[in-house]
Amino acid sequence: MDLRTFVRDVPDFPKEGIVFKDIMPLLQDPLALRYTVDQLVEFGSPRKPNVVLGAEARGFILGAALAYALGAGFVAARKPGKLPWQTARAEYQLEYGVDSLEMHVDAIKPGQRVIIHDDLLATGGTADAKVKLVEAAGGVVVGLIFVIELEFLKGRSRLGGYDVGSLIKY
Repeated sequence: MDLRTFVRDVPDFPKEGIVFKDIMPLLQDPLALRYTVDQLVEFGSPRKPNVVLGAEARGFILGAALAYALGAGFVAARKPGKLPWQTARAEYQLEYGVDSLEMHVDAIKPGQRVIIHDDLLATGGTADAKVKLVEAAGGVVVGLIFVIELEFLKGRSRLGGYDVGSLIKY
């Protein structure tokens, strides 16, 4: 299945000059959704994770489905102030600014095997922040899997030493 046919380009979002890759059409199609989750599971299964960490917000959708299919737990990385318990924070650069993510301090136990999931790998800043959150908690990153990778932004280069996969490359 060609998943590209289910990705909508939205020009000038969230800022002028950015072409946003919208996966909502992919999520709306039952066959594309199933195929996507199956492909994520194919990447994740041999890595035997205890936990899947997904970032706000689209990383929650497929990340939770991936965790369920792998028999793993799910951990949410959220924007500051969204989690109700004590948090750890990591800042990162976006292609259009600076942001940060937080995770509950007790979400990942030392030694747990963690797959990091998000819908998009761009500059690698968000993914690197998630790696830092996992490792600061004592977790072991066993892979990072994305639906879309914007290769021209070279985000994978920031993740040297980690096993990185993506289903669609632009």
